[in-house]
Amino acid sequence: AARCPALFQMSGSQPQVGRGVPCLRCRGLCTGFEPHSWRKMCKSCKCSQEEHSLSSELDDDRKIGRLLSDSKYATLTARLKGGDGARIYKRNRMIVTNPNVSGKDPTFDTITYEWAPPGLTQKLAMQYMELVPRELQPVAGTDGAFQRRRRLARQLPLHDQDPAQCRGLADGEQKLMEEFVKKYKAEALGVGEVALPGQGGGGKEEEKPQDKSIDPGRAPESPNGALESTATAGHYRCDTCQQPVPGDCPVVYADRAGYSRQWHPGCFVCCRCAEPLVDLIYFWKSGAAWCGRHYCESLRPRCAGCDEIIFSEDYQQVEGLAWHNKHFACLECETLLTGKPFTLAKASLLCTTCSQSR
Repeated sequence: AARCPALFQMSGSQPQVGRGVPCLRCRGLCTGFEPHSWRKMCKSCKCSQEEHSLSSELDDDRKIGRLLSDSKYATLTARLKGGDGARIYKRNRMIVTNPNVSGKDPTFDTITYEWAPPGLTQKLAMQYMELVPRELQPVAGTDGAFQRRRRLARQLPLHDQDPAQCRGLADGEQKLMEEFVKKYKAEALGVGEVALPGQGGGGKEEEKPQDKSIDPGRAPESPNGALESTATAGHYRCDTCQQPVPGDCPVVYADRAGYSRQWHPGCFVCCRCAEPLVDLIYFWKSGAAWCGRHYCESLRPRCAGCDEIIFSEDYQQVEGLAWHNKHFACLECETLLTGKPFTLAKASLLCTTCSQSR
């Protein structure tokens, strides 16, 4: 019990980060981020932390470094020189220089991709990027780069992996959370690999040619039976859209799925929210890829108040949503609503007084 106040003192100091940062959704109406003591939102405008883009690129790289360390993907992380011993994500950025010869003196246009699949030639990496919808390409300074960082915040919340970031943990629950994180790193966490069809995992599936051909259970879905008999296109199909994959187009492999399955770059999405999996980081469960947020929610309830995973067996539940008992409170006046009348609109709890004054 003596450790509990220290934990809250430590996490209590966290929300000061980013105070005053403008809200990207409210565009000028919000006076700047005003941290709430336990909700992951701004007290001023009620928008989420991710709408305020509080984390820096370094914060994001530290977060993914933490996620991938102590897993079989630790090779994608590096120890910072003179740092605190924590590992940081070796994010693969790609800089492409194109000569611009329209004028007398040739100049060079430089495009920086904030992230690109590691371990590829630039030609293959560029082919991959061209297969991703333009608005999702993480080119520095564009909306695509901003959307990538938003997906990082949404799909991989730091409070799903770091107990120090959690305000909903009761005494004794930190150990439960540590075990939960350890288990998903060992059993579900993965990072997609980009390669040409048949070359995933260094061509591992070539050992079992029968895996490469189409699953007989799926054959009737084919719009054209002739494709099955051709030796090229019909060999490989995208696992999501079931369309043939050309042999010269890069695809995504997930080692936890086995190398007989592959995806078009635009089709490697979370099975629950259909969002593209940020930096190809996935969680494998029930034969499908999930984003981190929805994978964790598939195992344990998430508090609609503080957004953290609930490790207690005693919590409030209404209309398919869950709350820590101490967070079952009115969004406006913070009155605890256990045993009291309330309204629920768009996952927001309100007491009857605040609901009438809206």
